[in-house]
Amino acid sequence: MRKLFCLVVLLPLLALSQSNESVLMNMTEISVKHGHNEEFIQGMKAYKKCFEENGGTYSSNLWRRVQGEGNVYVLTNTMGKWAEMDEGQSDAGSKCWNNVLNHVRPHVKNVGRNIARSIPDFSRTTPMPETTTVVWVYNVKSSNGIAFREAVGEMASTLKKAGDSRGTWYNVQGGSPDMADFFVAIPHDNFASLDVDRDGAWTTYEKTNGKAKTDALRAKFRASVSKDWSYMYRLIDLSN
Repeated sequence: MRKLFCLVVLLPLLALSQSNESVLMNMTEISVKHGHNEEFIQGMKAYKKCFEENGGTYSSNLWRRVQGEGNVYVLTNTMGKWAEMDEGQSDAGSKCWNNVLNHVRPHVKNVGRNIARSIPDFSRTTPMPETTTVVWVYNVKSSNGIAFREAVGEMASTLKKAGDSRGTWYNVQGGSPDMADFFVAIPHDNFASLDVDRDGAWTTYEKTNGKAKTDALRAKFRASVSKDWSYMYRLIDLSN
């Protein structure tokens, strides 16, 4: 848990600069004890308030998973380089550690951490909107990483040319065997935006390249995927 809050001087998932440089993203998944959800949120708010009052710049994002069992949150932050992990806890973090011990930790069931690297060549070329409050995340376990990258790269190239590149792709850097190898995060202003009808990626690709080429790429993609799943996440407001 200490590692969780040592990394809280951070940049949010959805404010990544869409440049040619890849960034590392820390993802801390937090499962909250049954019946402790409100206490956990208040504890996080208390930590944020303390952090800012002690001169810290708290710019993390906390996302609540919409589907699935229990109350699960993901805290995200980004780093430019691995070397940033060598840095110690900030003064604000040290001064506010008791808030974690007393108001957050008692309500947490378990914590899991993973790190992923963004893939700019596959990703949207414009910054994700600051109005984003919902993110749809598609996860993939790959049986052939090379073939998967080739298939996604081909699809991404077509979508960019069509002006329809929607998400940011990541390659997971090691971690739990249950963790995805790759995932893409697609932003939405709200849940209502999910009701808007628009062409899917495969439809857009087929309009540009034809059915035969689409069928071949789809087969290549599916053959490289051993497992896939998706979740939606809602941004949590930690302001007091």
